Amino acid sequence: MVSELPVIDVAPLLTDAPDPGKRAVADAIGAACRDGGFFYVTGHGVPPELLARLDAASRRFFALPDEVKAEISMDRGGKAWRGFFPVGGELTSGRPDLKEGIYFGAEDPPGPLPLHGPNLFPAQVPELRETVLEYLERLTALAQSVMSGIALSLGLDEDYFRTGYTADPTILFRIFHYPPAPPDDPDTWGVGEHTDYGLLTLLLQDANGGLQVRTPGGWIEAPPLAETFVCNIGDMLDKLTGGQYRSTPHRVRNRSGNERLSFPFFFDPGWDSEVPPLPYAPGHRWDGQLDFTGTYGEYLLSKVSKVFPSLFENVKRSRT
Repeated sequence: MVSELPVIDVAPLLTDAPDPGKRAVADAIGAACRDGGFFYVTGHGVPPELLARLDAASRRFFALPDEVKAEISMDRGGKAWRGFFPVGGELTSGRPDLKEGIYFGAEDPPGPLPLHGPNLFPAQVPELRETVLEYLERLTALAQSVMSGIALSLGLDEDYFRTGYTADPTILFRIFHYPPAPPDDPDTWGVGEHTDYGLLTLLLQDANGGLQVRTPGGWIEAPPLAETFVCNIGDMLDKLTGGQYRSTPHRVRNRSGNERLSFPFFFDPGWDSEVPPLPYAPGHRWDGQLDFTGTYGEYLLSKVSKVFPSLFENVKRSRT
């Protein structure tokens, strides 16, 4: 299957040693970020065996009865915002998405910060815990490497982000399960049109497809390619670059006739990192929004509260 999105081998970025190949990779990433904000990542070094375990454990979980999955529901995660939500429980574009899923993040002890804390794992699928935590570790390292290529593409030192904005990154991870979309309803979307909030997203897809990316020429498919991740930049990197690098709208509709799994990993600035008031390119934003200064945590909380308004009440109550 062929995609219009570029495929970039990031293997030279995975080493801290000098590598003449890093410059070419950085140039390719920079071109992709300026052109459409989406590209495929290959040469990433994440073991296929780990990806297979993640897929198998996830399918085991979503095959459980709804009442069993609800034992780790998000309302039990409190302000840590972790756990399971049912089909229709997420409002990406202001209306219910046709998907269910589990929210994870970095495994932290309970504490005062929203979106931080321990994950919720199902007792019925014990292998999911070890697999998810290993995946988070691998993807965090990969995201730091991709960000080093982005730094080089901007004329910065390759450690610019990992010693600054992402020295202590905000890590969020989702596993989404999409039932097939009704064939007679063209307006039913697994995920409605949106952009991502942070710096970088690395998406693992199963073989069923459904991801679409908006380009100047219209919507295009971003089909699953073997042994790749789809990478896209988010609103904060768009803002940091003054609109040079583009946070691009995308959406999902599962037309495969099969159940679909996807695994988006979000790699964002540290919770207390200041969002710099850099110049912004007028008219670029598809929705005309991103007028914000303050810490990344404040920004993220304001965004997530629109997706899960009821859970936002947990945070407000914890502060009073």
